[in-house]
Amino acid sequence: MRHLLTAVSRPLLRHRVILQRANFKPQKTQPPPSPPSPPKPPKKPVTFSLHGESWEDEYSWMSQLNDRVAMRHMDVYMEQEEKYTEAVMSDTERLQSKLQSEIASRLAADLSTPPVRWGPWLYYRRVEEGKQYPVLCRRLASLNEEFISNKSPSAGFDFTSGRKIEQKLLDYNQEAERFGGYAYEELSEVSPDHRYLAYTMYDKDNDYFKLSVRDLNFGSLCNKPQADRVSNIAWAKDGQALLYVVTNDKKRPFRLYCSMLGSNDEDVLLLEEPQENVHVNVRHTKDFCFLTVNVFSTQSSKVFLINAADPLAGMTLVWECEANAHCIIEHHQGYLYLFTDAALLDQPVDHHYLLRCPVASACSPRNWENIFINDHELIIEDIDFCNSHLLLTVREESKYGLYSVSLPLNIDKAGANLKEFNPQKLPLPDHVSQILPGPNYDFYSSTMRFTIISPVMPDAVVDYDLLNGKWTIVQQQNLLYERTRVLYGTTSSVSSSQKLSVSKNFSDNNAGDDSTWNDLSEYYACEEYDVPSYDGVLVPLTVLYSRHRKKIGENPGLLHGHGAYGEILDKRWRNELKSLLDRGWIIAYADVRGGGGRGKKWHHDGRRTKKLNSVKDYISCAKFLIEREVVQESKLAGWGYSAGGLLVASAINFCPDLFRAAILKVPFLDPTNTLLLPVLPLTPDDYEEFGYPGDIEDFRAIRECSPYDNIQKDALYPAILVTSSFSTRFGVWEAAKWVARVREYSIYDPSRPVLLNLTTDMVEENRYLQSKEAALETAFLIKNIDF
Repeated sequence: MRHLLTAVSRPLLRHRVILQRANFKPQKTQPPPSPPSPPKPPKKPVTFSLHGESWEDEYSWMSQLNDRVAMRHMDVYMEQEEKYTEAVMSDTERLQSKLQSEIASRLAADLSTPPVRWGPWLYYRRVEEGKQYPVLCRRLASLNEEFISNKSPSAGFDFTSGRKIEQKLLDYNQEAERFGGYAYEELSEVSPDHRYLAYTMYDKDNDYFKLSVRDLNFGSLCNKPQADRVSNIAWAKDGQALLYVVTNDKKRPFRLYCSMLGSNDEDVLLLEEPQENVHVNVRHTKDFCFLTVNVFSTQSSKVFLINAADPLAGMTLVWECEANAHCIIEHHQGYLYLFTDAALLDQPVDHHYLLRCPVASACSPRNWENIFINDHELIIEDIDFCNSHLLLTVREESKYGLYSVSLPLNIDKAGANLKEFNPQKLPLPDHVSQILPGPNYDFYSSTMRFTIISPVMPDAVVDYDLLNGKWTIVQQQNLLYERTRVLYGTTSSVSSSQKLSVSKNFSDNNAGDDSTWNDLSEYYACEEYDVPSYDGVLVPLTVLYSRHRKKIGENPGLLHGHGAYGEILDKRWRNELKSLLDRGWIIAYADVRGGGGRGKKWHHDGRRTKKLNSVKDYISCAKFLIEREVVQESKLAGWGYSAGGLLVASAINFCPDLFRAAILKVPFLDPTNTLLLPVLPLTPDDYEEFGYPGDIEDFRAIRECSPYDNIQKDALYPAILVTSSFSTRFGVWEAAKWVARVREYSIYDPSRPVLLNLTTDMVEENRYLQSKEAALETAFLIKNIDF
């Protein structure tokens, strides 16, 4: 009976379903939600005048940090901007989540920094499980020749001998407790006798760096010196004395003190510069025999010498030249070496050069002799010293190289050719865009550390043994085989699957082989061009793309630029950009005038009254990418950080139809008001770069390049994402003012939103926040260009 009922009931149920379907009425398609409206901050116009010119700023109230009412309005406005950005980007939530997973998986999760050997010790930082901040540690190299991060032995404990071989010097998690849950270190110097650690931590409540000295034998803080507003430190008297520079309320370094450790005496004031345009800096030579005090102003640059064995015996002036010259002095066996770009024989020079003078006669610029003759084909970019060798970072046309020269130098006449010193050229991979010297604290070591940077290779931290001519890759991420790796020690400590990731020694005959360096050029191509600017000057342009996704005239592109302060454009491999490269994007870098890497003249031709050259160079590179069909015409985006934000924003003002999107990170957008009435203290470098408003020619150039003052009215602007922070030197109000004015002046198009996003302070210290921010930026580009 049960079986029969079941058999009979099935057709009835099926019939009921059919009847239900017959009566079903499809719902009407809902129209898509209307795009959110951008917030509109209140206007409070204020008029300014200078050099016979007047201008109105309706959003100047945003920078009134001492006005409580204005700041309450600013808080409300920032909250509105945050909600607007979330609403506009809400349709990319799944994409952002996917991108964040991609990017986070590629971020280096190093449990330990590469250990630095100094004397008998290995110094390093490592992260303990569950802790936010690292721990500074050291261990004797003699007990740990096969050191591999903090995994072996675990936390510095040798289970074989039962001995603890690691010494914790400073736990930054505990420092965070001292400074309100926030730990950011600016300076850190171990004394030459390895007894003390001097360091400065950022006091967020007071907005300055506080000096502390820790006794490494006992782990306790010393009673003195303890000072606020410290910008510079240097050890003397074999660790018994510490010299430090403090700043005034405007963050200008103006006083130099000497503190004797273990003494109850008051710290001695060695130098005070009351004039507002004078800055003080102190450093020790690498052999700790002398200290040099740089005093530079808008009129001159001076270098004083202090005997490190007797720091209270006074200072001797050993060099003086024109303002804003770069001057670094080192000492080797009774000779002072000066690396500078000051005028030579009263003639301006475009690059650095190296001078030498006996210590006994280093009281006049006339006693210094030039070591190398000027060679326009081989430019010295940087130097480093050890007791046995001089290391030269050079540039030959557009290629970087490293040379070592044995010390002491035998100079028969001033101005010898570099080849006469029998230099040894150190092998490097292709496409090196920058070489950074490592700490190299140990003056008497024959091993020198460098970081090799390339657009098609993760940064490689390498050691070079000057005695046997071999490289050792100490640390480099391997994206092809694993997510992260620590490369120090021997292969015996890791599994066979990791052997490709462990430190590798290789001699001259194979060091130039890119495969040895975990190079990615098999998958990503790097091309270099010389692009004619508006005045015929050739601007270097570097283009990076996936070999498997390149299509002529069809790829979207992202053009990076900076062009300020004479800084070399950062073209290192960036893991977050891999998500764009693998989706067919072109990543390009424009080395415009105002930046570094092409000499002092290249920098000077893009600053102050010539700042517009930087902008026109960038525009020329953008047009080149489109005209050569490297990038599709309607799919080009710009990217600029800090002063690079001014570059890209100015280029958009000149040619808003050239770009489809742009990302401006903590940008400098209102130079007129910031330079004239700075809310936060500015440095002489800021004025030398962008101009002095009191000078009428500089003022006109500032106004001409100011993104905030030159927004085109009734023009269609690209989609723009502006990120800023309350802690940036160019305050968040600059970004907020510019965003508000662009929305007001330009043609409103919801498909081209102008967004303002606030970032968390020190986001680079948090992998989660870093990947989240990068995912938002990448999703913004894909949403607005690669649609």
